[in-house]
Order: sequence, then C-alpha cells, then structure tokens
Amino acid sequence: MTLRLADNDTALSIASGDVEILRYVYRPDNAQFESPRPYFEPLRDLAGNQVSLYRPHDHVWHKGIALSLPNAGPENFWGGRTFRRDLGYVDEKNDGAMVHREFTALDAADGAVTAVERLDWVTEDGRHFFSERRAFAVTVLSDDSWVLSFSTAFTNDTDDTVVMGSPTTEGRDNAGYGGFFWRGPRSFTDGRVYTTDGEGGDELMGVRGDWMAFRGKHDSTDAVSTLVFTDHPENPGAPVKWFVRSNPFAAVCPAPFFDTELPMAPGDTVTLRHAVAVCNGDTGIEGAAKAAELAAAELARLG
Repeated sequence: MTLRLADNDTALSIASGDVEILRYVYRPDNAQFESPRPYFEPLRDLAGNQVSLYRPHDHVWHKGIALSLPNAGPENFWGGRTFRRDLGYVDEKNDGAMVHREFTALDAADGAVTAVERLDWVTEDGRHFFSERRAFAVTVLSDDSWVLSFSTAFTNDTDDTVVMGSPTTEGRDNAGYGGFFWRGPRSFTDGRVYTTDGEGGDELMGVRGDWMAFRGKHDSTDAVSTLVFTDHPENPGAPVKWFVRSNPFAAVCPAPFFDTELPMAPGDTVTLRHAVAVCNGDTGIEGAAKAAELAAAELARLG
C-alpha cells in the first residue's frame, strides 16, 4: 500500500489513502516547562480512529508518542516537575529540549516512509547536553494494521557521568516511566492490556516481556483499536520492564530505567529501539503476539 509523505517545515504528515495515520512534529512550539521535543501526534488506525492524546490537562507534557526521559542526571527531558528522593516532585527549572537540527535522510518509497534525524539535547539554561541520531519508519502491514519502527542513539557530550533513571530509582514506587512513551485517548481508560502471559490492567505495571498490547474503545463509533508495543532484545535491561496504566488514563512505555540506573560516562552512547503496531479492532492475545512478531521484523529492517 502506498504511503504519502508531506513536510511543512514543522511536521511530517504520513497518509494511507484518505487517512493521515501519523504526524511527526519535529519543531514543537511548547512551553519550556513541557520540555519541548519532537512527538508523534496524532496517530490513527487505518479506519481513521485516533489512538493518541495531545497535551492532556492532567499532564500537559504528554504528547502522543514521544521519547521522554524524566531523570537524565540533573536534567529533565520529560517535562513538568522532577521527582527527587526525600523531596518528592520539585520544580528545578531543569526542563530541557530535544532540538531538531536536520533530516539526513527522508524518503517515501517501496510502501514505506523512512526518516533519519539529527538532534541536540539542550538544558533549560542553554547548555548542550546530549547529541542524538534518530531514525524511524512507517510501514503498512495489512489492510487493518501498520507499524511505526523507532531507533535512537544518544551520546553524553558533557564532561560528567550522567545517571539515567526514573522516579522509581529516586524512591517512588511503580513510577519507573521514561522512554518511548504513549498516552492514549480518554476513551481508552479502563482498556485491557495483553501480554504473553494473559491479559489484565494496572496490576501489570512493571512486568517484563518483549511486547505489550493495549486494547481500547472509541467514543461515538464504538470501534476498537489495539496498539502492540515491542522492545528490542538488545536494549538496556531487556527483557524490559513495562510502565503501563489503564486507569486513571491509558499509557504504555517500555521503560529501560524503570528501577535500575544506567550511568553514562562522558562519550557513552545509549541505543534504544522500539516499534508499535496500530491495529483495527481487538487483536486478542494471539493476534497481538503475531503483530508483535511482524513489528519486530520491521524494527530489524530499520537497523
């Protein structure tokens, strides 16, 4: 199936037929407190149902799917206040930005859209912190599913060791969020979560596995969509621990620093690779496992 790519110098728009299935905003205009960074929003299934949420009032720094890291040493590339041991959430004026510099490759051919991007991470007080090479691809898998493959390699350009962590490594239980983070629509609240071991909800917070799926229902249409997230087996901490919520809102994040810190010495590079298959309807556990397998194959092609 042919995909169409458009670029307005702020965002990439990718469409299948009459449906814009994904928009990648690479020059966001968000406030510094929201840690401005590129994001995928909106995302839609091939039937046109939106499966993401932008800037919800409860967490205005949540934006569709975005690489978001709340505890990067002294800095915050997630947005909002930073959780610190014995202090709780504090406003440290440390909300950095991931700044787009250029696309080194951008192509729509052979039924796929691929992009390679160079970014700099800049602290709130204007210091260069990390450099990043990011790549992603969008491919249609079937008449009712498509996949976003995503790869990032970020390098510590400072003179200090930067410890990557999460609110949980700072002492807050079951708050190990940080990484390739998805926020689902309001109507997905109380949706079902699928894993290789069965299905459930919030009790699956922190489970390990190669993939996790979230099934939600849409208002107005009563339609159902399933998102199937995969984690690459060579990512730090694999098999990854998953941050997942179905209540009070829908969210999924393969969280490599859930409860284990990762020190990055000067010059060190961390590579993370993930994919998400967006499927019409309820895949069930068996269908989610198959979608995860196909998504993993697409991720392997991205490299």
